[in-house]
Amino acid sequence: MFERFTKDARAVVMGAVEHAEGAGAGSVDAEHLLLALLDREAGRASFALAALGLAERGEAVREALGEARRRAGLSQADAEALAGLGIDVSEIVARVEAVHGVGAMSGDRRGKGRRSGRHPFGPGAKEILEKALRIAVARRDRHVGDEHILLALTVRPGVPGEVLADHGVTYESVVRVLYGGGEAKAG
Repeated sequence: MFERFTKDARAVVMGAVEHAEGAGAGSVDAEHLLLALLDREAGRASFALAALGLAERGEAVREALGEARRRAGLSQADAEALAGLGIDVSEIVARVEAVHGVGAMSGDRRGKGRRSGRHPFGPGAKEILEKALRIAVARRDRHVGDEHILLALTVRPGVPGEVLADHGVTYESVVRVLYGGGEAKAG
């Protein structure tokens, strides 16, 4: 599948691996793909994110991802659903962190021994990459670009898609910027 990826898409995948390694994560996740997209300054996805105003709000996106990580990866929608059942996720996080330290529920493995070898891709990241391929095929594009990874992130339920939507980046807005119907169009 990776032979169909553009140079920019491959750079995003490699950046995601670096983010996973830097966080001490056991696998590459969808969140790491989003962080790698935010790092990029070239490519169609970067153009779309800048056109949608996310370039200036990148730090807010990183903070929102960090907060979700502190909640053990629960999205805000998940936390609200649990609140409806009388479960206060913030209180649980606070209690766990009081005993085990800040970030105890994040799943990060920093300082707990280095894993050697390759970082496997988790189910979320695999699903994003497969969805990116499907989006490219559906659009009759010959290659999978970083823009297809961004589009896939916007349609998959979970923290990265929720964070993007909270910052005005939706499938529809990205399509409008990249393929027309808006003020800007990527070439």
